[in-house]
Amino acid sequence: MAIDRRSSRLGVLALVGVILVGALGTRLWFLQGVQAEAYQESVNASKIRTVRLPPERGRIFDADGRVLADNERVLTVTVEWSVLRRESNRRQLFERLSGWLGKPVQDLENRYQDGLKLYDPLLPFPLVEDVDEETVQFLLERNEDFPGVDVTEGWRRVYPYAPLASHLVGYMSAIFAETKDEYLARGYNLNERVGAFGVEQSMEEVLHGQWGYRTWEIDASGNTVRLLEEVLPIGGNDIQLSVDLDVQQYAEQALETKLKQRRDLPTDREISADIAAHNPLDQEINDGVTRVYASSKEFGNQEWIQYKAPAGSVVVMDNSNGQIIAMASYPTFDNRWFEAGISSTKLEQLFPPTDDPDRSILVNRAVQGRYNIGSTIKPFMAWSAMHSGLITANDIWEDRGIYKLVSVRDEICAEGVRCEFKNANDPFGRPSQYGPVRVEDALAVSSDTFFYRLGETFFTLLGRRDELKADLMEFGFGADSGIDLPYEWDGRIPDDAVKKELVERGVLAKGEAPRLVTGDLVQVSIGQGLFAATPLQLANAYSALANGGFVMRPHLVKNILAPFTPNREGMPAMADLDDAVIVESFERPEILHQLEMPPEVREPIIAGLTRVICGGERDERCGVEFPEGRYRATTGESLFRDYEYESLPIAGKTGTAQGAGQYPWNDSSVFSAFSLDENRPYTVTAYLEKSGYGSKAAAPVVKCIFTALAEEVRTDPVLPSDPLDVNSPYTAAPKALADDSCLGGYDGSVRE
Repeated sequence: MAIDRRSSRLGVLALVGVILVGALGTRLWFLQGVQAEAYQESVNASKIRTVRLPPERGRIFDADGRVLADNERVLTVTVEWSVLRRESNRRQLFERLSGWLGKPVQDLENRYQDGLKLYDPLLPFPLVEDVDEETVQFLLERNEDFPGVDVTEGWRRVYPYAPLASHLVGYMSAIFAETKDEYLARGYNLNERVGAFGVEQSMEEVLHGQWGYRTWEIDASGNTVRLLEEVLPIGGNDIQLSVDLDVQQYAEQALETKLKQRRDLPTDREISADIAAHNPLDQEINDGVTRVYASSKEFGNQEWIQYKAPAGSVVVMDNSNGQIIAMASYPTFDNRWFEAGISSTKLEQLFPPTDDPDRSILVNRAVQGRYNIGSTIKPFMAWSAMHSGLITANDIWEDRGIYKLVSVRDEICAEGVRCEFKNANDPFGRPSQYGPVRVEDALAVSSDTFFYRLGETFFTLLGRRDELKADLMEFGFGADSGIDLPYEWDGRIPDDAVKKELVERGVLAKGEAPRLVTGDLVQVSIGQGLFAATPLQLANAYSALANGGFVMRPHLVKNILAPFTPNREGMPAMADLDDAVIVESFERPEILHQLEMPPEVREPIIAGLTRVICGGERDERCGVEFPEGRYRATTGESLFRDYEYESLPIAGKTGTAQGAGQYPWNDSSVFSAFSLDENRPYTVTAYLEKSGYGSKAAAPVVKCIFTALAEEVRTDPVLPSDPLDVNSPYTAAPKALADDSCLGGYDGSVRE
């Protein structure tokens, strides 16, 4: 007998129905009850649009109010990412936009591909910046033909005096991938441009300002109904630098002119005996010296090897307060390139990646250069030796041109260990001999053997190695100065740990001992070997000598000002600083520490550095007297013979840093000097890479700058820039002194 199961099946179906209806009801209750508020917010959000309002970035002025960095409002065409993701849609849109925007389709595609990693995916993609009003109006009136296309207002950075001071002012860029998280954490969005170099980067938080926004109610068609809320942006603070653009321009001109002179030395060696004397190599053969010229096979039988003179820097400081008056670095660039809307291909052509430090452009060599400083270290060696009681100012050293280590046994020297160190050669190719010298004389004539002895003595006396390092650090070497610029290098004072690290990294030659040896401090004593510093550190150290022992933190920023400092009436590139409101000032010196500078230590050093300028004989201009004995020429007297010393008295020191292979054409030139007039407290340092003797390249640049500071030479007026030529193959237009007579001849000699 068959059993009728229909009733049971209907019961199961009814149960299932009840369960489904119950689940649906529960879900509806949950959505309408528990999540009602959240969904209402979502609905409300679809009815409103929030537009972020970018703040106007703070401006940057020089000491006199010239506007080094300004802003102009720009219109940017944006596209919603959803429209661009499908290649076919993107292609069609770009083809329609290309003609109106004046951009090839491929350029728009390249912009999109580059932007995938650069721009915020939650914000519209910025396709083309700086679009004119007429084009914007056309696109907005035909938004149905250009889906997802909109226009936003923003700011673009302009540099009215570019390329002057580009290494100091810096430039703007998109946020890089490696800094994305940091900026997002600080409230930035990825579409923003931020400071990427110079003051633009180091003072980013001060310059940036705070975003505002407008919240609009929109209808179903996307049309604006009414403004719901508005919070205006807060502009960034303005910044006044301590830089004087007149001095900055002159320093850049002098530096570039002299480097070009050194590169263009005439091959006719009859023009200068000094030029001819510097080209050969000196090689020892037994007890004599043989001159080996560059025409040897080792150098491709060249008759002449020119100085490469690829790069250099200049620092001008106020040594009474640490403020930077000028800072030049070469090769330089025009920071307007980064706001010119050029392609990434063009940008790479201008600033190609390179492993050759000689060709690096986006490097501020004044704070990033890692240099031996040659004999310019000698005043600090002398101070350390006298300060520690190692010597007195009147101790006599008999300089015979060669120094032999006394702490190394003869049998070890016989095994090939270098035990003899020499002075620079005289015109006859022999090590110069200066006879009896004291501290003052040793500085004036730059006696290497005098300081070799100090280096060995510091090494051999227990504990004195650390004492020398501590003394050099007192002058600011071996640590960053704290200047308000990015990427400053710390410098290097060698000790056992430093040398071990260099050996392990393969920086030093294979077989070098992983600890300091006597020869290391002997080399340090003349600014060579493992010791390295930046030109800024050197300038700061000389400033401490000049001001009586105060080591200061250098400052590039003079004042932070309230936003929107007005311009002078009728002068758009000049701020009216009389109406500026100072928020924070750095005009008072920030003293890091004070060195002991008793007269018996400081005066012999100042006298020696003064004689570098004035000469070895009695010179009424300088007020110093040459001690009894034979005349000794000083390292700067020939160059400074025509310098108007009475207008601005100075003291300084030459330095020649030996380069690779100890070949003379690899020598770098350095000179640092300071004013002896307390009312004009300037310190000037110049470093010219691979440019020869200190007296031939760097010293002429410093001489010219002091001549300008003394107002003994007419400087070019500082004028706003001509428009940037976006088709130019050069990163910056060349600069030259209108009157370069202060530089001397090609070899740095005085022009008669």
